[in-house]
Amino acid sequence: MSHAVISGAHAILFSTDAAADREFLRVVLGLRGVDAGDGWLIFALPPAEIAVHPAEAGARHELYLMTDDVAALVSQLRRAGATCTEPADHGWGVLTEVTLPGGGRLGIYEPHHTRP
Repeated sequence: MSHAVISGAHAILFSTDAAADREFLRVVLGLRGVDAGDGWLIFALPPAEIAVHPAEAGARHELYLMTDDVAALVSQLRRAGATCTEPADHGWGVLTEVTLPGGGRLGIYEPHHTRP
């Protein structure tokens, strides 16, 4: 193949309170977005990467956001009233999970691995 055929990625977060989670992404995480119609926001993400991990049973997909300083981000999120787990070092990176207003949890980590 002489050229890349993938031009981007689209991730979906399913939520029991989509409006509140959209507001959290916009206000607390500061993601910019566009209105795709009728208030349906689509947010831009920074450059992304994809990895394939072995699985014992069944395929699944996960989404994690990345940060350069997870401790500073956790402090910022807590000041904004968000609930985060204590950052934990897993070798590949330091991970926290933030609880979204709709109840879902979103992993955010500071990678230790080489970035593409």
